[in-house]
Amino acid sequence: MFLVNYLKEVYNAVKSLLTGMRMTGYYFLHPRKEIITQQYPEYVPQLPERFKGEVILTHDEKNEHACTGCTACELACPNGTIKIITKFEIGADGKKKKALDTFVYHLELCTMCNLCIVACPTDAIKMAQTFEHSVFDRNKLIKRLNQPGSKIREGIE
Repeated sequence: MFLVNYLKEVYNAVKSLLTGMRMTGYYFLHPRKEIITQQYPEYVPQLPERFKGEVILTHDEKNEHACTGCTACELACPNGTIKIITKFEIGADGKKKKALDTFVYHLELCTMCNLCIVACPTDAIKMAQTFEHSVFDRNKLIKRLNQPGSKIREGIE
């Protein structure tokens, strides 16, 4: 009885191996005309439009952004990836107005869930298509998204 079960297991294992190797053998004997495997540095993959790589704060050519510092994206983030530091500026009308001082983004914590993008009332942030994030120093994954000297775009409240 033991020997019969052992031989059945060996038979099933060999049958499973040959079933798996059948496709490999077919491709070995009938090579395809097109290249299946691409070399990465020479070939940059075409990413779909919906690909989410990292959060960016969009700036225009005058170094202006649409972020009001409302912290809606910070509140929507499930794991504290975004930290908004605000300051108060005195506007042209003499009133104090909250403005963005620093937009800190922790890429190493981001789960690319897109909740911050949906929560932003002014569409100031979006997901970029970058996918190369390997670094040796983890501190390089902490990014300041607002550029130096940037200010809020006129007409954004």
